Amino acid sequence: MSDDIHIRITGNAGRITLTRPDALNAMTYDMCLAIGEALERWRNDQNVKLVVIDAEGSKSFCAGGDIAELYRTGRAGDYEYGRKFWRDEYRINAKIKRYPKPYVALMDGIVMGGGVGISAHGSHRIVTKNTMFAMPECGIGLVPDVGGNWLLSRAPGLSGEYLATTGARLGAADCIHAGIADTYIPDDSLGELVKRLETDGDLSAITELAEMAPDGELAANQDKIDTYFRSGDMAAIVAKLEASDGEWEKSAAKLVRRNCPLSVACAAEIVKRSRNAATIEEVLALEYRFTWRSMETGDFLEGIRAQIIDKDRSPNWNPARLEAIDKPAVEAMLAPLGKYELDFPS
Repeated sequence: MSDDIHIRITGNAGRITLTRPDALNAMTYDMCLAIGEALERWRNDQNVKLVVIDAEGSKSFCAGGDIAELYRTGRAGDYEYGRKFWRDEYRINAKIKRYPKPYVALMDGIVMGGGVGISAHGSHRIVTKNTMFAMPECGIGLVPDVGGNWLLSRAPGLSGEYLATTGARLGAADCIHAGIADTYIPDDSLGELVKRLETDGDLSAITELAEMAPDGELAANQDKIDTYFRSGDMAAIVAKLEASDGEWEKSAAKLVRRNCPLSVACAAEIVKRSRNAATIEEVLALEYRFTWRSMETGDFLEGIRAQIIDKDRSPNWNPARLEAIDKPAVEAMLAPLGKYELDFPS
């Protein structure tokens, strides 16, 4: 087992703890596989009544996938490593969504990218005052993935498009409003919660310890989001936002503009298509079409270079402007993969 994750059975609970606090608990490929293997072991284990996943430290639950190896292999021309990582990760995301036992995720701290996939598909999703959720993948040449579009497409109004294309950050109340989380519990009560779940496996402890989350911002801006994002044309949406004198509008436009144009256009389309998906597997397969192509024909490697490797924050996106993205470019990134299409073996 990886030293970056602690998996065990304590009392009635299967326990998964991410143990990379210095790396914001970013998830490696080995950690991802370990979660999937543990869930399979516990599926028919009568001693395990429920699963609890958390992380060391209150700063970050999981800030995403560990992309250093993805960058290294991609630069070397090895695209298969990344494709394998995403393929196996997405299958585990679907497994969590369909898990037959309660899956309690303590989303305490930063929850981004891959961290969303191992928490927000659980049956019981708990947030705290420390929760800071975002899907900022468009900033590195990707799109929100790990089944995130299943959640975004079912958020109120058009907030899914807004969150996907801006990477806007959400607090606890915002997460509950968006349907990304269920319950607010004070962070100093999490220890008691886990102890009670381990002792008797009784989920009523969640309700008994729940409190009202502090006010958020997403609900207050819902009307604006629905008004501006109605057209679905991201270039036109940004133009309208930039033409406004409002602070919220200017901020939203700036958030979109700093992201990869191809990713922004594709992200909006994926959210739209995901609303008609009957299963999370359909959504994951659609996301995989983009990520499968992201290194070879997309801007992922350039995004990582600019944000993580060189840290110059000046990516050379291709094309550089959202206005240059046409429908065929989006269709090309989301076209079926034929024999490489993501499937979900039993």
